[in-house]
This record gives sequence, C-alpha cells and structure tokens, in this order.
Amino acid sequence: MTAAPTPLVQSRAGWRDYLALTKPKVISLLLFTTLTAMVMAARGLPNFWLLLVVAVAGYASAGSAGVFNMIIDRDIDLKMARTAQRPTSSGLISTQNAAVFGAVLQLGSFAALWLLATPLSAWMSLAGFVCYVGVYTLWLKRRTWHNIVLGGAAGCFPPLVGWAAVTGSLDLFAWVLFAIIFFWTPAHFWALALMIKEEYRAVGVPMLPVVHGDRLTVSQIWLYSLYTVALSVLPFAFQAVSWLYLAVALLTGAQLLRLSWRLYRPVMAGLTVTRKMAVPLYLYSMLYLAVLFLGAALDRALL
Repeated sequence: MTAAPTPLVQSRAGWRDYLALTKPKVISLLLFTTLTAMVMAARGLPNFWLLLVVAVAGYASAGSAGVFNMIIDRDIDLKMARTAQRPTSSGLISTQNAAVFGAVLQLGSFAALWLLATPLSAWMSLAGFVCYVGVYTLWLKRRTWHNIVLGGAAGCFPPLVGWAAVTGSLDLFAWVLFAIIFFWTPAHFWALALMIKEEYRAVGVPMLPVVHGDRLTVSQIWLYSLYTVALSVLPFAFQAVSWLYLAVALLTGAQLLRLSWRLYRPVMAGLTVTRKMAVPLYLYSMLYLAVLFLGAALDRALL
C-alpha cells in the first residue's frame, strides 16, 4: 500500500495525461483484434477510410471505458502501487474534467461508427463500453471473484465491432472470435492477479487468488486455457479458415497450455505462486491472442 500523493494542480494536466486516462497499453490489443477481424470479414484489406474510422472510433470507445473505470476506481487506485499515479487518483485531472472527456469520446465514437461504418458496429461498441463500466467496474469488481469471468466479456466486443463494420451483420465466425476472447480473458487476467494479489487484498477487491487462494486459481487458469485452445480450432472445423490458421492455432495453443501447466503443477504440489512464476504466462497470453488473430486474418486474406 502506498501513501496518498499530494493532489496536483489541475492546470498542469496536458494531452499526455488525458491520453493516459484512455489506458493506451490495454487498448492496443483490443484494437488489434478489431482491425484483424475486419480483415477476416473482408477476406482481405477493407476500404482504407473504413479501417481508419473504425480504428479511431474503436480507440475512442475503449478509451472512454478506461476513463470511467479510472473515475469509479480512483479510491482503490490511490492505494495500489500499480495505479496510484493515474491522473484521476493522483488529482492531476479532476473527476468532472475526466467525465466530460470520457463522455465526448464515447458520443463521438458512437456517432462516427453509426454514420461512417454501420449502426450494428456502433451498438457493439457501446455494448462493450456498458459491459466494462456497468457490469465489470460498477457491479461485479468489488462484489465477487466472478468479476473477470462475466465482466471480462467487455473485451470480447472489439472483433464484433470490426466484423459488423465490414459486413453489417455477425455470423458464426464472428461469435467464435467473441468466445475465444471470453475464455482467454480469465486465464490472462488471473495470471496478473496472482502477481499482485496482495495489492488486491489490501483494497478489498475479491479477485480469485485473494478469495480462494493459489491452488484454485491455477486450476481455473488451466481449465480456461484448455477451453481457449479447444475453441481456437473451431473455425477450421466449420471451414471458415484453412490449414494456415490451424497450424498457428495448434502451435500457439500448445505453448499456452505448456505455460499454464508449468504454473499449475508446482502450485498443486504445494508451492506458493511467486511473481516470477506467473509472469511468463501473463506476458505470453497477450502474444498468443495477437498471433492467433493475425493468423486468422492472414489465412482469410491469402487463402
């Protein structure tokens, strides 16, 4: 737990501070799944201007969700070393200014997607925002360890946004992409939660390692990794992709399972999880999702 920093003067906030409110590091992977889904839907490169509109609007929508998440969680962010210096918790940007900024981002994003892409893509983007801010941050995060399982669905909407922007509809492949991210999220996030479980414990956030300990957490990580890999081969089963994607899914999935098992086995033997043990799975899980979506995009575009 860290000491509360002295509130900063509001006028010192610059564009970099407002950019930080949008959580750009988190958004980068979400935006990548959006754009690669557009390539999958178009079976090649979509119209450049459509790609640009969706990229900017998608960033704005996800960024808006990040802004409101920081506003709502500013009290607990202030007590965690990882988040204490966020612009809202540190006092650099006032709650009012942050709320106006977040609202403008969300309204602008919805209007741009509705007018320049498709109405369905605008609704999918808004659904992701509501899921992250309403379901995860406001409702589940401080109430139950299931927070990341249900609330994590917010991160599943970006590929639906991309797909709907190109086609104006959502087919089975698009929903499989949604499902892959849905089952990937707990394994990814619980690896992070294992690394910083004491911070979550200190602020009373009931993440799985805090509530039920390391053994159940690594068991769930292993189970959700199995689900993720199994779902990843479904597009090949219904012939939406070819051998190129299948090879990528099997190779990347094998490594995901290997790292999950490498975390699972020693903990079930009685060891306590350390940061060093959880870091490889946490970092690789992000690479896994990016490579899997890239493989699907290349397969659909080239074959």
